[in-house]
Amino acid sequence: MKIRAFTLSIVCAVQLAAWPLAASSQGLRPGPSGAAPRVAPRVIDNTPRAADYIVAIVNSEPVTNNEVRSRMARFQEQLAAQNQPIPPRPEFMRQVLERLIAEKAQIQLARETGIKIEEATVDQAELNVARSNQMDVAQLRRQLAAEGMPVNLFREELRNQLLLNRLREREVEPRVRVTDLELDAFIREQQGRTDIGTQEINLGHILVAVPETANDAQVAALRDKALRIQARAKAGEDFAKLARENSDAAGAATNSGVVGRRPADRYPPLFLQAIANLNEGGVSELIRSNAGFHLVKVIEKRRLSTMPGATVEQTHARHILLRPTAQMPEAAAVARLADFKRRVQAGQADFAALAREFSQDASNRNGGDLGWTNPGSFVPEFEETLSSLAPGQIADPLISRFGVHLVQLLERRQASLSQREQRDMVRNVLREKKLDEVYVTFVQEVRGRAFVEYREPPQ
Repeated sequence: MKIRAFTLSIVCAVQLAAWPLAASSQGLRPGPSGAAPRVAPRVIDNTPRAADYIVAIVNSEPVTNNEVRSRMARFQEQLAAQNQPIPPRPEFMRQVLERLIAEKAQIQLARETGIKIEEATVDQAELNVARSNQMDVAQLRRQLAAEGMPVNLFREELRNQLLLNRLREREVEPRVRVTDLELDAFIREQQGRTDIGTQEINLGHILVAVPETANDAQVAALRDKALRIQARAKAGEDFAKLARENSDAAGAATNSGVVGRRPADRYPPLFLQAIANLNEGGVSELIRSNAGFHLVKVIEKRRLSTMPGATVEQTHARHILLRPTAQMPEAAAVARLADFKRRVQAGQADFAALAREFSQDASNRNGGDLGWTNPGSFVPEFEETLSSLAPGQIADPLISRFGVHLVQLLERRQASLSQREQRDMVRNVLREKKLDEVYVTFVQEVRGRAFVEYREPPQ
């Protein structure tokens, strides 16, 4: 079982297709006499891992070939799990290298501007990863070792992700504002949309794989095979049976080629283009990708509204907040709240009384009571913790941008939203959309200011 390691709210989760930076924004310094920037060299993949070498320098910090290869392997697994085609290998390598360069430039900026991640915060992140994989930290570390991932490297990657999150919170979020005019325009646009991007789709998928080393004759033979399968599918044969018997896609023998319902933007653009004019039950023409020949059947299409509904599940919770200081660092705040949790569960203390005495926010006067709240009212890490609790349950201490929290879920309910509350939720949807757009621009700005020197591989 592969560890789903990166379940934090990762700010760098830009889609693969969006990684390449525009040439004008790459910020490569010209060579002598204003010569054109050097083109990034191809990362050679057949070098033994022990013989590592530098492929780029980012403000004096190296990016190594092994880093690129390791990141490529991770993304290949993610793309395969989502039945998405992998770009041609040279392009894939270039995109991953550019992604690593952009990340290193951001991490350097975060450190230069004084952002620090304490060990207690990394501990919390590691615990969250373990829980998302239904195991404890000790089990997580054993699994990582079995997969060849040193624990110190895993924790360093978590630390870097947290640095990127803090950088986004400080540098990007203050740039985003949503006016009433923008909100009204967004509501009108969403209500009038009918394009495929607003749909949730379930597809059947058959892949006739084409090896990278295939010659023209082999490619032609595999295309003929795919065309025969297509003809049988369009003639009405059971698509699931055809997938089980013929598809080279992972899991086809057990899932009968059914991808599963997902928003349209989670499918490869090639698939969306092929089914744009198909109704349910329709079978596409052949789709050619780097992986081979694809055939897809529309099992289900339904409208996926980006507008919040009039009824939502509200939560009623309370918390105790401690803000770390030089006298009480994060680790000490975590330990103190863990002791509060133990005392409350043992019946030795009252949660509300502890909140009134120790909590460092305005809710302390109400015993930490946060009242009834709608989805999206809290920061993501707080929301995620709330969603994992049963009524009455107290979570382990969690760390957010505001400090360290001890959270108890009191109850849940279904509630109808007023028109104003619905507008507030739509405002949050639009703000998140704008945040993603502004973040992409911010990454390009940081990347553009970085000095990048590409290195040729050893001969």
